[in-house]
Amino acid sequence: MAKKSDIPEEERALFREAMSDVESQAVDRVEPYHRRRAPRPLPHRAEEGQDVLADLSVETPEFFEFRRPGIQRRLYQDLARGLIPPEQTLDLHGMRVTEARTAFARFLKASLARRLRCVRIVHGKGRNSAGNQPVLKQKTYQWLLQSDPVLAFTTAPRWDGGTGATYVLLSRKAGP
Repeated sequence: MAKKSDIPEEERALFREAMSDVESQAVDRVEPYHRRRAPRPLPHRAEEGQDVLADLSVETPEFFEFRRPGIQRRLYQDLARGLIPPEQTLDLHGMRVTEARTAFARFLKASLARRLRCVRIVHGKGRNSAGNQPVLKQKTYQWLLQSDPVLAFTTAPRWDGGTGATYVLLSRKAGP
């Protein structure tokens, strides 16, 4: 940038003439850019013993796909492709819903205490259930959605259970 003394007087006069009708603004400060914060997630689970959503009937998709805001797409894709191996497995086959709920809660708590990153839950496809409905699969879907430490989950790859199992990505922060 040229110094004040480097600008000829004629150009200064020309500039002053061009700017003579310009008025200065009252506010001489520009507001800084603020990054928008990610929306706060709604509460996902009720207090212990108050499983308010447990009795709702939800149409569960055959393939699970869920990730919380802020979870990188690439990380989720790695989970779905089986590139993040499960460190522990919970098998809910043959359990009643109440037993499965207790086992799920214990498993989740233990997995968080051990700071596991990825776990697998085998819920089955529901072919042997009454009405041929995947009861445990539906309940697992609901429980995962209600669990705050669950960052993402997806149907397991075909070679590791397919639609009868779910890969779950957990937060490594302190447990519930």
